[in-house]
Amino acid sequence: MKQSAIEQAPIQYFPLDRLYLSPMNPREDVDADGITLLAQSIRAAGLIQNLAGHLDAEDRVGIVAGGRRLRAISDLSPEDRAEAGLAEIPVRIAPDEATARAWASIENTAREALHPADEIRAYGRMAGTGSDVPAIARVFGQSEAHVYRRLALAALPAPVLDALKAGEITLEIARCFTVAQDEALALDVLAEVRGKDVSAWRIKQALQPEAIQSTDRRAIYVGLDAYQGAGGTLTRDLFADEVFLADVALLDQLFAEKLAMDAELIGQGWKWVETTEDQSIPYEVTSKLDRLYRVEGELTEEEAERYDELAELAEAEVLDEAGQAELEALETLAQGAFTEDQKAHAGLFIFVNREGELTVQAAFVRVEDRDAAIAAEVLTGHAAQRGNTDRADSAPKDPISNALRDDLNRVAAGARQHAMLRDPDLLIDLLAYQLSHALQWRTPFGLSTSEVPNWPTTEAEGYVLDDRLTTEAPTDMYGNDLAKSFRAWRKKGPDHVRGELVRMLASLYRGGSEELMALVDKETAPSIREVWTPTAANFFGRVGGPYLNELWRDLLDLTEDHPTATSFAKMKKAEKAAKLEALFGKPETRKAHGITEAQEARIAAWLPAGMA
Repeated sequence: MKQSAIEQAPIQYFPLDRLYLSPMNPREDVDADGITLLAQSIRAAGLIQNLAGHLDAEDRVGIVAGGRRLRAISDLSPEDRAEAGLAEIPVRIAPDEATARAWASIENTAREALHPADEIRAYGRMAGTGSDVPAIARVFGQSEAHVYRRLALAALPAPVLDALKAGEITLEIARCFTVAQDEALALDVLAEVRGKDVSAWRIKQALQPEAIQSTDRRAIYVGLDAYQGAGGTLTRDLFADEVFLADVALLDQLFAEKLAMDAELIGQGWKWVETTEDQSIPYEVTSKLDRLYRVEGELTEEEAERYDELAELAEAEVLDEAGQAELEALETLAQGAFTEDQKAHAGLFIFVNREGELTVQAAFVRVEDRDAAIAAEVLTGHAAQRGNTDRADSAPKDPISNALRDDLNRVAAGARQHAMLRDPDLLIDLLAYQLSHALQWRTPFGLSTSEVPNWPTTEAEGYVLDDRLTTEAPTDMYGNDLAKSFRAWRKKGPDHVRGELVRMLASLYRGGSEELMALVDKETAPSIREVWTPTAANFFGRVGGPYLNELWRDLLDLTEDHPTATSFAKMKKAEKAAKLEALFGKPETRKAHGITEAQEARIAAWLPAGMA
């Protein structure tokens, strides 16, 4: 017989003295303390589940289902029973003795589960009379964790629980209302979501429209302890393990104050410090400034060995606190530092990134400080030579066009890839490092569908890379049996496989961050002039005549009025380009001009300004 048969039976009301425990009731042994707790529950919450029994020949009712409840009701005083609405006890009456026996047999295996809304209210009423969670758990036969979760919902407004009971909202949606601080707002939101499929996130947003999650970068940076210490209030969602900060104005105030204090401390000794409450500095801002870099530090042989030892322990996550401090000190030493002269002419940008971490972007020379930085020799190389877009009226236009600059950058990338082929182990180490770290856009390898450009867009004359970087990929991939192709490829042996891996990794190498590129360059020693020689086609013919005049004089140490310089200046641009190409490419031309050893070295190492 199914439990539904009991539920469909008629309910009649009887005084307690007409009820007795039927011999058919299967529950003989009961825990006295449990009966006491159940009595407290019934007194607080009422009789949530009716008894079931049958009328005997003496017109009394033998209880076949609900023996524990009958015992608990019997323990209550007449006043407590009346207060609980049990002056008379509701009992479902079986139509015959056979049905009563069937009910008795299923009492412990098919008990009707309480609706969550009824359960929440029952737990709440029992807790309100002083019962603790372990007691409630024992009475209802539930785990303490389950009781805690239900009690967290007991304080919800009655209309929310009514909507849950009516099936107009789910239990998950009901849980969302525990974060509400304003009951009127909660009821407005309830009216909007009844019977609708609305996400929990949207409901929480509606209930706390101004609140900030503790995962917000501002909250992480300030810290919840500091926020609460300043008087800020928190709301906790016990079900989603989320914390909300209610006072946004206070959080913004604490954020600004902490950022200002940190900036003052970090900025000591620098010419200027600029902070922003945004999570990054726009490229449009930094691109107009000149960048300075740390003066690289040098580790002794012993320090380098110790660094490798500590780094290995850190990677294995077995480095103790003292070792971590030592490793960080060595890392700081290797990274180098900004000099006092650099600080005197440059400044920092300080902000809090999206992860809530204080970030320092250094170091930059402002337009108005460029001349002084150049004079102090802290700004050198291409940065000191290039014109700034904001100084177009006073600085000469860069003689190297954007298209030519792009080609020169491609040549520089090719030179680095060319050098990387000399160190296969480094390539594989870099690959493992990239695959095991979240480097975002600063990945050393361009492991994507797009290649890393290493070939000029126009003339490639005078540019020779290792053949392995220019080998075309096999074209047997389309429409053929890839398994067959792969098996044949593997049969070429591990040396071939490793060689192909090295070749492809080198062709995908693009550098990563500036610091990582500098480290790799130090190990591989790339040389642009190893793969590229300036010619009329690839460079000299693509810049202006005045640039060529100046270059000719610089390479040969000529004054502007020297006959060799003046005769060169009178040539047509094509003739100048050809003359310079011969100077770079033909030993007999250099011999004819009486090139000294120092000039020979200068020509052999020369690169256009800014080519790195």
